[in-house]
Amino acid sequence: MHKRIYLLLLTACLGIVSLPTPAYSQALLPYTPKQDPQSLADTSSSLLRQAAGLVQFQQYEQAIPRVALATQLSPKSNEAWYFLGTLYVQTKKYQQGIDALQQAKLIKPQDPDILFILGSAYFQNGDHQKAVDTIQSGLKIKPDNNSALFDLGNAYYKLNKYPDAIAQYQKAIDKDPKFWPAINNIGLVNYENGDVNGAIQNWQRAIAIDPKAAEPMLAVAVALFTQGKQAEAYTTAEKAIVLDSRYANIQHLKDNLWGDKLISDTRKLIQTPRVRDFITKAPSRG
Repeated sequence: MHKRIYLLLLTACLGIVSLPTPAYSQALLPYTPKQDPQSLADTSSSLLRQAAGLVQFQQYEQAIPRVALATQLSPKSNEAWYFLGTLYVQTKKYQQGIDALQQAKLIKPQDPDILFILGSAYFQNGDHQKAVDTIQSGLKIKPDNNSALFDLGNAYYKLNKYPDAIAQYQKAIDKDPKFWPAINNIGLVNYENGDVNGAIQNWQRAIAIDPKAAEPMLAVAVALFTQGKQAEAYTTAEKAIVLDSRYANIQHLKDNLWGDKLISDTRKLIQTPRVRDFITKAPSRG
């Protein structure tokens, strides 16, 4: 999810770069600007450009005050509010992100990109029904947005509406057959529903698309372990952990929507002496 937010943030930056360039160059308010509208707009534009430059180096915390000030100077700029909201979501300040994106929505209520990132913010903040409603509103305007379909599937998944989740994941796959995260998440639904073989098939499909995808690889290892195929489970789990050691962390798995059954079975695998010893010695990657 956060990689998607980062991409939206870069998109916001591209929009900022396309804004008209002010007639002067200015740092972060070294003096009190004149209060005429054009001066305020020019200062706001300069601040947004500075923030866009900082984002390119992932200096999000330094960018936030510049964009926040830009929204004060140009309170009717949906670009500024959208940029600020996306920055807040990227830095996990979800409620602040929601507040800023709501301001952007008030200015431009039919902008699907605002609705999509607002839905993502609701999701990250734990309000999954609002995430569904907001993303659906965006999809009515821009129905072919693959990432939004995936996010909608995730929101349904968190609401335990598994058929609806699979339907959205499948729409995303139909638009992009190589979109392995949607295939992976169908496997998550399969597993929670007790269809272990179906889950394995989907996770193996995901691995076939991206052989370096640690998430479906570890999930396959867990499923194999529950089927009594310990030797294959161990080697598969070790390969996944080498690819991305974060997947040995239960909280990271929860953040990636692993359900209760899969989490419980994962604990059993990673607590075996062989895997536990391997985790302690494995290089940190990811």
